[in-house]
Amino acid sequence: MRALIVTAVPAERDAVVRGIRDAGAFEGVERALPGAPGYARHRLALPVTGASDALTLEALDADVLAAGVGPAASAAATGSALATATADGLPYDLVISAGIGGGFGVAPAIPPARTESAGTGSAGTGSVGAGQAAARPVGLALAAVVVADAIVAADLGAETPDGFAAVTDLGFGTIRHLPPAHLVRAAAEATGGVRGSVLTVSTVTGSAERAAELMARHPGALAEAMEGFGVAEAATAYGVPVLEIRTVSNAVGPRDRAAWRIDAALAALTAAFDALARALPRSMAENGAPTDPAGTARGSSALHEAASDAAAGDGPT
Repeated sequence: MRALIVTAVPAERDAVVRGIRDAGAFEGVERALPGAPGYARHRLALPVTGASDALTLEALDADVLAAGVGPAASAAATGSALATATADGLPYDLVISAGIGGGFGVAPAIPPARTESAGTGSAGTGSVGAGQAAARPVGLALAAVVVADAIVAADLGAETPDGFAAVTDLGFGTIRHLPPAHLVRAAAEATGGVRGSVLTVSTVTGSAERAAELMARHPGALAEAMEGFGVAEAATAYGVPVLEIRTVSNAVGPRDRAAWRIDAALAALTAAFDALARALPRSMAENGAPTDPAGTARGSSALHEAASDAAAGDGPT
């Protein structure tokens, strides 16, 4: 399975790379995207342990990209990566928007190490265990994993005398992309994540009033970020399925930097991709072969060769 994983900033990219590396992947050489200075795909491959042929459909060949902040930057970089891969004859089978984000309904005062039972109605990092997926959380903890079952452009539209009107209400475009249900389920089960809508905004929420407004318009929303819809638009244009994975760094609402838990959220992102690197290729294989198995093998083979050369001292370190 060939996957493109798109983050906003290098800290998120590095957290994802650490997770895939922790799962046993080896690294290839970073490759810049044509026409996009500063964008480089960090290449990793994870063979199947014990497989007679490591380049099976259950192997992972991933490119991880820091695209920049916001839906426009993420759409441009994702489109560039998809076009380049297609031109190289190595199209992607899956695109993932990944990073940290704000959570709706988070209690900002929860210490990062605290865990409580979900049955109490309190949020806690122990409320959903690894390998157990919850369709809806009782409470959302800081550092919790959110798997989008809908990727929604929450502020794409117009202000009217009657309030906000989505662009679809104006007769244009779309505001929602729905990731494949079997991949959402597999991702949530692998990470212990919760499933719900992730909102994409161009302006991060900074008040309780706007948080309440967004929750009223999107009752299923669990998290807010700035890139998912842009990634999804580009992936959809190329006919590639898309996921969005977020770990919660702060509560959506008034900006209280003292309550942010960015380090904990990045650590959770690493743990999530450690699990996802093993689970998603198997789910893709069980639910239908990648679009170009031969291309997957060619891409993974090139990484195997690069890793062998590096180990022998003949290639980049």
